[in-house]
Amino acid sequence: MMASPSPHDRSRKEEDEDDPVERMISRTGCAELHYAVQECMAEHQDWRVCQTQVQTFKNCMMNYQNARKEQLKKQRQSSTESAPS
Repeated sequence: MMASPSPHDRSRKEEDEDDPVERMISRTGCAELHYAVQECMAEHQDWRVCQTQVQTFKNCMMNYQNARKEQLKKQRQSSTESAPS
């Protein structure tokens, strides 16, 4: 019988350094909220208990994506304005 690793085992953190999803999330500024969701899930094994953490993380990601869209829109507008017509 195989023993499953403890959800409280923190040695996983080092492996996450090379995870593209972890890197992407850390760029958004929402990494702490992502870890809070993971820790809640590890502790409770139930999404319903972790809805507050999930919602906070989701809001953070949506704010990041909206800000990113605005930034890209501004870049496109400035590049089309400077292009000769």
